[in-house]
Amino acid sequence: MRHPEFSCGVSPLRQFVMLTALLAPTIASAQEPREPVRLWSATAPGSKGTKAEDTPAIWVYRAKENRRPTTVVICPGGGYGIHAVDHEGHQIAKWFNRQGVTAVVLRYRLGPKYRHPCMLNDAQRAIRFVRSKASEWGISKERVGIMGFSAGGHLASTAATHLEPVNPDSDDPVDKESSRPDFTVLGYPVISLTADFAHRGSGNRLLGKEASKALWKNLSNETQVTKDTPPTFLFHTYEDTAVPPENSIAFFQACKRAGVPAELHVYQQGPHGVGWANGHPAVGTWQNRLHDWLKSNGFLVDAKRTAVTGTVTENGKPIRWGTIAFVPDDPNAPTAWAPIRGNGQFKVPAHRGVCFGKNRVEVYDLGAVSPTPTIEDAKQIDAGQLTAIVDENTAKLEFKIESSNP
Repeated sequence: MRHPEFSCGVSPLRQFVMLTALLAPTIASAQEPREPVRLWSATAPGSKGTKAEDTPAIWVYRAKENRRPTTVVICPGGGYGIHAVDHEGHQIAKWFNRQGVTAVVLRYRLGPKYRHPCMLNDAQRAIRFVRSKASEWGISKERVGIMGFSAGGHLASTAATHLEPVNPDSDDPVDKESSRPDFTVLGYPVISLTADFAHRGSGNRLLGKEASKALWKNLSNETQVTKDTPPTFLFHTYEDTAVPPENSIAFFQACKRAGVPAELHVYQQGPHGVGWANGHPAVGTWQNRLHDWLKSNGFLVDAKRTAVTGTVTENGKPIRWGTIAFVPDDPNAPTAWAPIRGNGQFKVPAHRGVCFGKNRVEVYDLGAVSPTPTIEDAKQIDAGQLTAIVDENTAKLEFKIESSNP
C-alpha cells in the first residue's frame, strides 16, 4: 500500500489506519461478503483474545458463472500492521470470480500484537481449509494457489517456501489436508528481510527487533526456494521505492536456480501499492498477463496433457522454419506450442503438452533460414480445418498439408 507523506507528526502508517477506519463502513457494505468465515471453530492457536483481530478468517467469493476448478487464497498487504483489504483483497477476489475462479480473502493476524509464526499458521490453515471444502465448493484440491501483495506477498511467499508435511493422524480433518499451494502469485512483494532492499518495517512487525539473526535470514524467502516451491508469477514496478523490485527479481532468480517455473514482469512506471493500476495502459494490464500465465500452465482446468512429437510438410516439402500450435476447444485450457525446425520436425514437451481431446492445429511458415535471408512476413498455412485428436496413446503426429499458398 502506498502511504502519502504528511507534514504532521503522525506516521504515514497511522494516518492510513485512521483513514481506513473512517471509510470502513462504506468499504464493508460495498465490497465485503456479509460475514467472514472463521478458520478455526475454537480459538486459534496462539490467540491473545476474542476480537476480530485475534480471529483468523476468510471472506469467501465462490465463482458462480463459467466456474473453473481453481481457488486462490489472497493475502492483502499492509506492512504486517494493517490489511489493505479492499484494493488488494476484495477487488482482486471479484476479478477472479469473473474468470470463473473461486477466491478467499484472508484476514491474518498482525504485528506487533502477534509475531511469526502466527501469520504463517493462518495462511497455511486457509489453504488447508479451502482443500477441505473441495467437494462442497466444487473445486479441485490440486488447483489451490496463494496470492499476496506487499507484506501479504511476503506471507504468500513464506507459505510457498516453508512447507509442512501433512498430518494424517490429526483429530482435525482440516489439518489432514496439505498446506502447500499449487501456485503462487506475488504482487510487488516483500521478499527479503535482510538484504539492502529489504522492507525493515514489515520485518519488525513480523518478528520484533529482538528476534535472532537466524530467524530474520530464515524468513528472507529468496534464501528458501527449493525444487518443491510451486510455480510462481510475479509483478513489480521499477519506480517502487518502498519495496524495491529487487525483491521480486531475487525470488525469480532463486526460482530459476531451483528449477521452479516462474514468470516476472517489472513495469517501468508506478509507485508501491498500485493494486489494479486502473487506467494505466501498461501496469494496468498485469491481470491479463496473470490470466495468460494461469491458462498456459493449466491452472484453470482439470485437463490431461501429453508430450507430442511430429513432422509437418507443405506440398510434399518439410517446413524448414515455422511454428505449430494446438488450440483446445475449451478457451480456458492451455494452448500447446512448439517451433518447427530442420526437416519439418517439432517437439512439445510434457510440462507444456497438448491437451487431451480435439485440438485445432495452427501452422505458420516463417520463411527461409540462414544463409538465405527472407523479407517475407510469417504466413499461416492455408490448411482448412486442420485438427488433431489427442489421448494417452498419442505420441507422434504427422501433418501433410496441401496448400495453395505460394
